[in-house]
Order: sequence, then C-alpha cells, then structure tokens
Amino acid sequence: MEHVGIVVDDLAAATTFFVELGLRLQGEGSVEGGLVDRIVGLEGVRSEIAMMETPDRHGRLELIKFHAPAGPGGDRHAPANTPGIRHLAFAVDDIDAMVASLRARGTELVGEVVRYEDSYRLCYVRGPEGIIVELAQQIG
Repeated sequence: MEHVGIVVDDLAAATTFFVELGLRLQGEGSVEGGLVDRIVGLEGVRSEIAMMETPDRHGRLELIKFHAPAGPGGDRHAPANTPGIRHLAFAVDDIDAMVASLRARGTELVGEVVRYEDSYRLCYVRGPEGIIVELAQQIG
C-alpha cells in the first residue's frame, strides 16, 4: 500500500494528533489545478496536504484539507459499525501512557482499554475530525 488519505477540516490539529501517535511529518504542500481536478474527479480543487510517515517508514498517511470545492459534511461521531473506513490501528509500547497523553490533549476514549486473550491490550480513541484510532499493545 502506498498510503491512506483522510480528508480533514483542521489540518494542523490532525497533524498534531498523528505526530502524538508517533508519525513523522514527511512534508506539506498545496495542490490545485486541472491535473488534480482530473485525478479526484472534482472541479476547482484547491487543497493543502500533510504527508505523515510511520517510524518504520513502511506506512504513510496523507491528511488533506480541501479549500475548494466545498464538500458534504460527514458524521464525526459515526459509530464503529458505520460502513466505510472506520478506524486506523497503531501499535504502541505503553497503551496506558498513550491514552493518558491523548486524553490530556482532548482525545476521547471510545470504549475502554481491554485485554484480548493473551495477545493484546486494545482500545479505540476518537481524535480530531472524529477519526477513530485503535491502539494495540502486544502482550509478552
């Protein structure tokens, strides 16, 4: 996979959230014009992007803020069973410390931290833009 793209309204807040999760900002820029219009199937595209990279450099995440054209609003509080991409999962070394750090910055815990058999401690958090992230701490 090359990358996953997420459309956001607040590019700075989303970038900060993913940096807190351990991703590195690889680059930022603006994109617009006929080529972009043809790629995404819209007219008059003006957008800013932030490309994020995982610490192992094997995964990338593109955060996109569209200035034009205006898009339909989405349900930022959609539950985990709503059709579509509902969450991204990240491995963490210390789930309790990560949850505490994220909550201190306004991120909400969706459910609770649970132990899945003898393999993982898991939870969902909801960050800016309603993005759900699963945190997974391997046990043992």
